[in-house]
Amino acid sequence: MATRKTTPTARKSNVSGDELKHYYREMLLIRRFEEKAGQLYGMGLIGGFCHLYIGQEAVVVGLEAAAEEGDKRITSYRDHGHMLACGMDPDGVMAELTGREGGYSKGKGGSMHMFSKEKHFYGGHGIVGAQVPLGAGLAFSDKYRGNDRVTFTYFGDGAANQGQVYETFNMAALWELPVIFVIENNQYAMGTAQKRSTSTEEIHKRGEPFGIPGEIVDGMNVLAVKDAGEKAVAHCRAGKGPYILEVKTYRYRGHSMSDPAKYRTREEVQKMREERDPIEQVRSMLLSGKHASEDDLKAIDKEIKDIVNKSADFSKESPEPAADELWTDIYADTVPQKEEA
Repeated sequence: MATRKTTPTARKSNVSGDELKHYYREMLLIRRFEEKAGQLYGMGLIGGFCHLYIGQEAVVVGLEAAAEEGDKRITSYRDHGHMLACGMDPDGVMAELTGREGGYSKGKGGSMHMFSKEKHFYGGHGIVGAQVPLGAGLAFSDKYRGNDRVTFTYFGDGAANQGQVYETFNMAALWELPVIFVIENNQYAMGTAQKRSTSTEEIHKRGEPFGIPGEIVDGMNVLAVKDAGEKAVAHCRAGKGPYILEVKTYRYRGHSMSDPAKYRTREEVQKMREERDPIEQVRSMLLSGKHASEDDLKAIDKEIKDIVNKSADFSKESPEPAADELWTDIYADTVPQKEEA
């Protein structure tokens, strides 16, 4: 019997003009920051791996709109957008990308490994799917403490085929953990189309054997993501256990800066940019709804460019970490439970 195909969630959101401008600004910050990071990588100022978030901005901005203070987030190596969306300082993020002392991990983590306890951002993980059980662990800590927090655990369509994901689904459902599993389905994983690597078209349904509800969301529409996020958050805060959001999105660049992306056509990418771009959608809503003028949007664009240029300058001026930093931050020297007691 054929399985009925589910279409992405597309609710009509009731948001104010100020909220729309906020989403526009946040997505534009991520877009311009990533473009600048790509430039610095090309200049040799960023080394190692660098995975850009260009095209996927609506996912994290929409879900951060559904989050509250104290909620946690953890993701994979395509993480710069998540850092900026949760309020981490662009200066510190860019300085970490260039391996400088002023970075969030003192220049020792680079693109894939930076953290912020203050913003409840727990990485940035380079092993495919490794962050999924860690995210469940973060949610377990909140359930253990009896608070009202939720953890957003992000992973991609490629990572969805990892065995540890299903072990985590089982534990999260069994213990009714307040975790939202966010599958950022950009349709190509590291470079293989989903239909060639994944036996089931609708990845969110893989939670069904464990009793975990889920849905597909239009990841190019920030309002659709926000609405789906609010539904998932309410589910978790009500003590009903985990929830899965399969957010259909699209990255415009290759998997990493070293990927020429020959597995898809330029025409396909251009079509997505012209017809589905998440930032242009909000820009159009702002103008058509008379929430902002062209001059207003130009002012926002200038503000964002200034912020990004400042972060690039800071990253160049910040010194490299001292050699003795190799011996620091290797082991924790405090026990969190004891500290809190």
